[in-house]
Amino acid sequence: ESLEESEARAQVLADVTALKKLAVDYLHPELGVSTTDATVMGRNFFDRPSAPEQESLEESEARAQVLADATALKKLAVDYLHPELGVSTNDATVMGRNFFDRPSAPEQESLEESEARAQVLADATALKKLAVDYRHPELGVSTTDATIMGRNYFDRPSAPEQESLEESE
Repeated sequence: ESLEESEARAQVLADVTALKKLAVDYLHPELGVSTTDATVMGRNFFDRPSAPEQESLEESEARAQVLADATALKKLAVDYLHPELGVSTNDATVMGRNFFDRPSAPEQESLEESEARAQVLADATALKKLAVDYRHPELGVSTTDATIMGRNYFDRPSAPEQESLEESE
């Protein structure tokens, strides 16, 4: 090996050593910087009073646990609110019984039947209100429309005089 080759090899090894030091400094920012030059100075952007507050390891672990709990609760809420979504598993020993599709299950109402039942119930409610209005004329009529008006044919001055119960006996 010649002198030039040995100098080139030494230069390459020095470059590799410097690159390794830079890589370690980049990958491990928690390691401090050491120098022998008294005129070198720098500013720490992380510990200054105006720096944004840094999260500790315990706080970040607690936040990760809270987020994991929230994710699990969201999954449970979706499972509860959407029973139509199927259950998927990779365990071959898991089994369950479907209480809705079994032969002895009560027959389920179709959408048309439920709409018809709702219409019948609405009609029955309206008829009940009309029957109460007819049976109890002493109950007043209430409305929220200010333009509606009516005439009382029994208390008007031109109405024929009604006999009281005592007068009729």
